[in-house]
Amino acid sequence: MFKQIDYTMIVVSDMEKSVQFYRDKIGIPLKFQSPDWTEFATGATTLALHGGGTPKEYHDTGDQSKTAGACSIGFNVDDVDKTYEEMRAKGIRFVMPPTQREGEGIKLAVALDPDGLPISFAQLVAHGAGK
Repeated sequence: MFKQIDYTMIVVSDMEKSVQFYRDKIGIPLKFQSPDWTEFATGATTLALHGGGTPKEYHDTGDQSKTAGACSIGFNVDDVDKTYEEMRAKGIRFVMPPTQREGEGIKLAVALDPDGLPISFAQLVAHGAGK
């Protein structure tokens, strides 16, 4: 039946701004771009942007990942501290700096895309390892 997720689609309010964010700041290779549909080369699963979204007003209510119906995307990285510094230097806004997640075996940082979608960067670490 289903073996994998083929597309992760993000509805965006400003296609050009979002393409610049994912291509130029995050560094994901662009497959193609149009005003209403853009795809990035992300391996077996395609990251796609769908244009025409209505901008939402962002309210900082704490942990946005706990909102029902919300979604986020994540990347595993070799060095989350280095990734955090590189992304901040490009102007990416983080809502959580690199943080050791107790009992989860990861060190995690969370940024926001132009429309407020959380993007996680996780470094796998040995359980019980210190910061």
